[in-house]
Amino acid sequence: MKIVIPGGTGQLGEVLRHEFESTGDEVIVLTRTPRRDGELLWDGKTLGTWAKEFEGADVVINLAGRTVNCRYTDENLKQMMDSRVDSTRVVGEAIQMAQRPPKLWLQMSTATIYAHRYDAPNDEQTGIIGGNEPGVPDYWAFSVEIANNWEKEQTQVRTPKTRKVAMRTAMVMAPGKGGVFDVLHNMTRWGLGGAIGGGHQYVSWIHYMDFCTAVRFVIAHKEIEGAVNFTSPQPLPQKDFMRELRRAAGVTIGLPATKWMAEIGAFILRTDTELLLKSRRVVPARLMHEGFNFRFPEWPAAARSLVAALRAR
Repeated sequence: MKIVIPGGTGQLGEVLRHEFESTGDEVIVLTRTPRRDGELLWDGKTLGTWAKEFEGADVVINLAGRTVNCRYTDENLKQMMDSRVDSTRVVGEAIQMAQRPPKLWLQMSTATIYAHRYDAPNDEQTGIIGGNEPGVPDYWAFSVEIANNWEKEQTQVRTPKTRKVAMRTAMVMAPGKGGVFDVLHNMTRWGLGGAIGGGHQYVSWIHYMDFCTAVRFVIAHKEIEGAVNFTSPQPLPQKDFMRELRRAAGVTIGLPATKWMAEIGAFILRTDTELLLKSRRVVPARLMHEGFNFRFPEWPAAARSLVAALRAR
């Protein structure tokens, strides 16, 4: 296959690039800073010569968007919104221009689109879209607005020859340096891997191997369209999530943190507490219904696998 990955130089893009290249597929990455073969320049908002790569491509996987691992200032929130909406719009324009458009457009989205809740899991059909939950900071609604606009931009583009899927993705756990698992693992090693804000908020996650396999599954199953949750079937409370990570890492101590302590830590790390405190209880109903089998459906085995892979590196 020929795979085009806009915004494919981050950890997730590298994971997918390796996955496809390992089986002989051609991978073209669109990036603002091309540095190696197979990477082409784009700015994420205007058409350019890169658009010719869409001709005859099998799949486009758009991962472009400013990282959410930052302080939620007005400027950063604007960049998060614009980078996602603009890149999705221009990908749609390139698909519409192609004489032989890609067969499938996989568009990154986020499990953050769902409501902060504890009572029941969110799936694609019965899940509650967030935005105005009681008892949460008002600015959390902007993250949901970003997700809604992101998906709307893809949905409204008319691509009769290109199937479209919005990947509502939970935290992808991969052993690479600088990723979310690396950060959590380091916190655990430093004795900081305890419950945060009580630890009752749910963590939705997916092992990177299952993420890659799920992408291949959706490519192969042409009946799948629309929003799909890319997450493990077993989200769990944050206190249990961190307890199992401590066990996998062989760490006995995990100091808890109150909400105000989390605020201080997030400020020091230049990130935001929404990433720590929002309850993301999301399940992959559509993948399961179509018969997808997870290699790592439960967190304890996934955590052991990731710790072993991180140490091996």
